[in-house]
Amino acid sequence: MAQIILGKTGLKIEKNGFGALPIQRTSFDETKEIVQKAYANGINFYDTARAYTDSEEKLNYAFEGFNDKYPRESIIIATKTQGENRKDIEKDIKTSLDNLGTDYIDLYQIHNPSFCPTEGDGSGAYDALFDLYDEGIIRHIGFTSHKAELAMEAIESGLYETIQFPFSYLTGPKELAIVEMARANNVGFIAMKAMSGGLIGSSKAAYAYINSFDNVVPIWGVQRMSELDEFLSYMKDEPTLDNELEEIIKNEREELQGDFCRGCGYCMPCPEGIEIFQCARMSLWIRRFPSAPSLTPESQEKMKKIEECTECKQCVSRCPYELDIPELLKKNYEDYKKILSGEIKVD
Repeated sequence: MAQIILGKTGLKIEKNGFGALPIQRTSFDETKEIVQKAYANGINFYDTARAYTDSEEKLNYAFEGFNDKYPRESIIIATKTQGENRKDIEKDIKTSLDNLGTDYIDLYQIHNPSFCPTEGDGSGAYDALFDLYDEGIIRHIGFTSHKAELAMEAIESGLYETIQFPFSYLTGPKELAIVEMARANNVGFIAMKAMSGGLIGSSKAAYAYINSFDNVVPIWGVQRMSELDEFLSYMKDEPTLDNELEEIIKNEREELQGDFCRGCGYCMPCPEGIEIFQCARMSLWIRRFPSAPSLTPESQEKMKKIEECTECKQCVSRCPYELDIPELLKKNYEDYKKILSGEIKVD
């Protein structure tokens, strides 16, 4: 089991964290089994958010409201607020504390904001965070983003103890620069999207790559016991980047190079009801995994909604990767129709 000090927070955590976004899709009892097994096997860092519907409540349920078996001090909880002013942040923290059944948050992160809040900037956002810190309601302050410029600004400000940013073996020089900037400033680096929104096919390669960075803490998104078991097996017998895994990474980088949807969902909602984060990466998804689930009548209806796109470009303005989403949707839809007609063969 590998442990790491999370930057200047001083928090000692298992190097592999539990990403609680996917447990929105599991039942309370299923979540309980998964989370309790993760804890029993040494995972002590759990990342959730106020925006993840009932994820906070499910963590509370899984830990049985904290007790002698699951002592609060042994569990490091990170959650997030999308508030960009004092009023919204104070509202969110109260809800999160109630949902989680605790009177403090170990790491409280501002969640993908449109700007980098600083002291006295007029928004009241950072001042609210600092007051909560001063009162002991939050123990540490973090920043999450999908935009490299904002992530760098947050690190350089010296106001944030951690940065959470997408990072996997599909990312490039800009992301690597953020990892090194975080190291140089003793800012803890938390890697989201370590499986690139599900597009990475080898969890073993993903684990070995991330594990090669001694200052990076991945939060593996888990919603099935089988997924948890995979990562627990790697924690017990850590894979290294051998020739076989390097070849997997090389091939996937070649296949997924260029513009592709990461599935973050920040483009939503679409005024025409298009499920952009699924439809805009269908071509990749259907080639990399069993195709049958993506060819059902329900999936066909979702893809057909692309015909209703008005190219209003609201999605483009929200996309942290600055993708031309209407064009990406068109390409995926044309490709999908060719697959349905049999013009393009997939497994």
